[in-house]
Amino acid sequence: MRMVYYKTILEAAKHFEEKKAFLFDMDGLIFDTEQLFMEQLAIVMKEHGYTLTKEFYIQSLGLTGENLKSLMCGAYGEEYPFAELSAESRRRVSIVAETVGLRVKPGIRQLLGWLCEHHKNCAVVSSTHAKYVRKYLEYAGIDSYFKEVIGGDMVERSKPEPDIFLLGCEKTGVTPEEAVVLEDSENGIRSASRAGIATICVPDLKYPGEQVLPLIDVIVTAGEITE
Repeated sequence: MRMVYYKTILEAAKHFEEKKAFLFDMDGLIFDTEQLFMEQLAIVMKEHGYTLTKEFYIQSLGLTGENLKSLMCGAYGEEYPFAELSAESRRRVSIVAETVGLRVKPGIRQLLGWLCEHHKNCAVVSSTHAKYVRKYLEYAGIDSYFKEVIGGDMVERSKPEPDIFLLGCEKTGVTPEEAVVLEDSENGIRSASRAGIATICVPDLKYPGEQVLPLIDVIVTAGEITE
């Protein structure tokens, strides 16, 4: 099937008006947090003598748990203090979320309003720990729009494996054919594709590569997302 392009995330969602459930990634999709987390992780790593590049960070998007640990330790050595640095980075991001707030990405509030009006089931399906997802949604005042929150701590295998989106379907009471995933990362797109779920891609830090583009059903054109 040929990929369809839209200028706004709302237009992209309307393409799937017949779907019953909309499964949202969080970091880089709902909130502009990927850039923030990358900056905080880079600072923490530098304090411990490591250097983080944007190119390498992009490889980690959507990964969690053992998959993320394997990537980091493979690049920086087995002695890399993965748990310590990840926890400290997340702690600093949480401080920003509590004190300054997280920027909800353009078009998200409008989209959630439309989905609510049309009685669609919405869930956040994120690699981030569920407790942080709930906090961030509450801080932004959009938690009431989501029927379920599924975090990376709730599945054994993280993205790009299909487990987390299949759990999202189960929790919202739909089949994969009745759902659509909204994602920004390549690993998230791969995960949704393996789960047999249609995808809307809203690029954030990186436009999808040639191997991922065939897995996308609808894409929001980068740089033209508007409220």
